[in-house]
Amino acid sequence: KDSDLAIIEGNRGLFDGLDIFGSCSTSRLAQLLKVPIILILDCTKVTRSLAALIKGFLEFEKDIEIKGVILNKIARPRHENIIRGSIEYYTDVKVLGVIPKLRNLPQERHLGLITSFEYNENSFLDQLQKIIKENVEVEKILEISKKVFPVEIEVPQPENIIEFKDVKIGVFKDEAFQFYYPENLETLTNLGAKLIFINAFKDRNLPEVSALYLGGGFPEVKAEELSENKELLKAVKDAIMEGMPVYAECGGLMYLGEEIIWKEKRYPMSKVLPIKFMVEKFPQGHGYVIAKIKEKNPYFELGTSIKGHEFHYSKPLEIKFNEDIKFVFELEKGTGFDGKLDGILYKNLLATYTHIHIFSVKCWATNFLKKAKEFKEQKLY
Repeated sequence: KDSDLAIIEGNRGLFDGLDIFGSCSTSRLAQLLKVPIILILDCTKVTRSLAALIKGFLEFEKDIEIKGVILNKIARPRHENIIRGSIEYYTDVKVLGVIPKLRNLPQERHLGLITSFEYNENSFLDQLQKIIKENVEVEKILEISKKVFPVEIEVPQPENIIEFKDVKIGVFKDEAFQFYYPENLETLTNLGAKLIFINAFKDRNLPEVSALYLGGGFPEVKAEELSENKELLKAVKDAIMEGMPVYAECGGLMYLGEEIIWKEKRYPMSKVLPIKFMVEKFPQGHGYVIAKIKEKNPYFELGTSIKGHEFHYSKPLEIKFNEDIKFVFELEKGTGFDGKLDGILYKNLLATYTHIHIFSVKCWATNFLKKAKEFKEQKLY
């Protein structure tokens, strides 16, 4: 909101969406926002064919603007010259940059790139900055962006705004938990709450907070270290048992189970929920979620529907049901726990595979803080 340039990263191929019509594709998003497109082309072992590819992209959908291309993974000057010459000869699309093949790239893993919490090689970032400065026409890209008309968007405000200036929320944020929509955290602070960040590896006890927010991340990668911090695991369980409001998403959900099973090893967790989680080699849930609220709970109104997103390689291996545990979400779309249900409610804990965004689920922040305020008035941690 305070920037001169917004870069939107596309997902998969430009026209790839949910169906043969490209619903929810990057091209549809570009149409919706009326923004130009710069294609990034993988040039591995291909030359003149890229010109044909670009011509196909230009013809496939006429209501988008492809303003340029950046050539990625160029092997040598001759490789670049043939590709650049072919594009300039057969199309009117501008080549805005060339990125050579790079060695020692950050590693990837099952949910994507290594996060910034773990990868902080400044030397590589300096190298990348130098390559972009020398090989990409940044000024032309900025010039293209200046010709875009601003999109007038009314930022949704949380419902029933109340002052929560004395409410402190503990937010797990470290190498294992870091998947938070910034707007969710901003809304909590805009409503007056103070966020206290918790490190699941270093902190041995909970700070003085009235609620906990456990986001997604990679708890399986750091499962051994998480399981070794028995003091914090116990403190979290004790707080939940005493009624502290807790909202947990995906990785946070796994942290609250009995154990995480990964690469044939078992790692004990907080044992709040009688569930064991197995991390598989392939995605168990990936995509948009639509859920109907089927049980009364502190955070969402009964009978309403919410939208969210899931991306997880874990699945519940074993659930020991009891009368105190209820599923809140009945899935109209998505995988969740079993393709039908998600969102476990236990006391004032709601733990789910679904990630929500405050702009879509406006009531969440206010209801979460209301419950935290109630708990604060009863007992302060």
